Amino acid sequence: MRTRQRASRRAARPRAAAVRPTAARVRDALFNSLGPTVAGAVVLDLFAGTGALGIEALHRGAQRAVFVEQHAALARAINERLTAAGLADHAAVRCEDALTAIGRLAAAGETFDVILLDPPYGDGWVERTLTALAARGILTQGGVIVAEGHWRDRPAVPDGFGITREARYGETVLWFIRREGRP
Repeated sequence: MRTRQRASRRAARPRAAAVRPTAARVRDALFNSLGPTVAGAVVLDLFAGTGALGIEALHRGAQRAVFVEQHAALARAINERLTAAGLADHAAVRCEDALTAIGRLAAAGETFDVILLDPPYGDGWVERTLTALAARGILTQGGVIVAEGHWRDRPAVPDGFGITREARYGETVLWFIRREGRP
């Protein structure tokens, strides 16, 4: 499989945006845990921010990535990063809120092998997003959702889903979520 050239891993972001990018060590641990699951996968990066997670997935061989970011300046910056890295042909950027995007993606018949979500910490965003994802059925059979959050915000998962792995990095936790009965 051909490896795509990497642009700078440091994500430029508009100054006005209050974004908390995933730390490099957490991002590396996330993708090392996913291993070969990413190669050839269709990836959804919700609450994309700088787009670092979805772009990393593309660098690691994902077939396609859809980025959802509600702030227009950040969405434009993701598009610029994708173009600079030569990845724009493998990506789509949607400037809308995550819950609306989930509904529209489901209505369009889209499904994803890997769903990454890194919402603002607190406020129950992980749980609300998991509920929407479960209700809309856009995760493929055997697919995985990886949610990032504060260790105190461990989400309840919807019926039929379970946390298969939990990894803590300081205050940050990654929850790997699959349909129950799936590896």
